[in-house]
Amino acid sequence: MQKRTKIITVSIIAGALVLGATAAIAGPIVYRDLIVGEADAAPSVTTTPQGSSGTGEAASDLSGDWAVVDGSFAGYRVDEVLNGTDVTVTGHTEDVTGTLTVDGLTLTSASIEVDVASIATDSGNRDEYFRSSALRTDEFPTAAFVLTEPITVGSAPTVGKVQTVQATGDLTLAGVTRSVTVDLEAVLNGADGQVAGSIPIIFADFGVEAPNLGFVSVEPTGFVEFSLVLARA
Repeated sequence: MQKRTKIITVSIIAGALVLGATAAIAGPIVYRDLIVGEADAAPSVTTTPQGSSGTGEAASDLSGDWAVVDGSFAGYRVDEVLNGTDVTVTGHTEDVTGTLTVDGLTLTSASIEVDVASIATDSGNRDEYFRSSALRTDEFPTAAFVLTEPITVGSAPTVGKVQTVQATGDLTLAGVTRSVTVDLEAVLNGADGQVAGSIPIIFADFGVEAPNLGFVSVEPTGFVEFSLVLARA
């Protein structure tokens, strides 16, 4: 076990040095704009195109169980600081599961689970660090969000019209559970729906230490973000 730990530690340091050397040679701005590239946009819902069947019509009764289906993703967004230059990094996975229950105009329960170990960015070395040292996925392989307060809307959603609602629940990350509140975009697109949002977090609140290697560091705050496609279970 000690030998394996040494190997992991050496690989993390080597990976960080490779990234740092690349950045030092290319320059922080070139590294940000050309090597890392522009960060993915924050997740948002996609509405049914105007003129599609059902767009603009009030939805029928949505009561019942719903499930997270293919097309969903979740992950994180952080800022790295490289010699004073901010580099935004996003990591995502499509390995997301969950169930929701609707009663009339009220979302009564929701439980979402994410396979944290499958979250990937543009760098395998960075991913190895987050999995082994930051998020400790060997010990805590999943993250979860569980709704703790029902969400009620004033009227039936209109197909193709985006609504903004607020959700309060328990976010579990790296084995630590905290209550969070997040603004959600939601839309019903005919037979299925979509929900998207970003939860601001302070890493230390979840026992996660943001790395600082001198030439590159990670800001102490970030976002857990997600886009969920929902269909009747």
